[in-house]
Amino acid sequence: QVQLVESGGGLVQAGGSLRLSCAASTRTFGRYAVGWFRQAPGKEREFVAQVNWSGVNTYYAEFVKGRFTISRDNGKSTAYLQMSSVRPEDTAVYYCAANTRVWFFDGRSDSPRQYDYWGQGTQVTVSS
Repeated sequence: QVQLVESGGGLVQAGGSLRLSCAASTRTFGRYAVGWFRQAPGKEREFVAQVNWSGVNTYYAEFVKGRFTISRDNGKSTAYLQMSSVRPEDTAVYYCAANTRVWFFDGRSDSPRQYDYWGQGTQVTVSS
């Protein structure tokens, strides 16, 4: 059983920055990929970013490339999403997720169906 808890969301002005954190309550955190997804009202949940088990490989949705950075600290069992140059369209509930069914995977996993554990989500609101 893996528990994920997001934090760091809130209200931010367009063009500003904030960092989301995802703390995991598991000793096997460093074995699997972690992804960030978001869901705006009335829209489908969409892929934002993903980092492989070691933190060496990262993957991003096209609409956040150059603006967001995903990272992880396996010693702290925590993943991060650094958000910069945010836009009003970035407003959504952001979720972190873990793909614990595949260990030490280095490839891209951008489908929600590939992740078996999810956090409760944290609201990010970007004002114009």
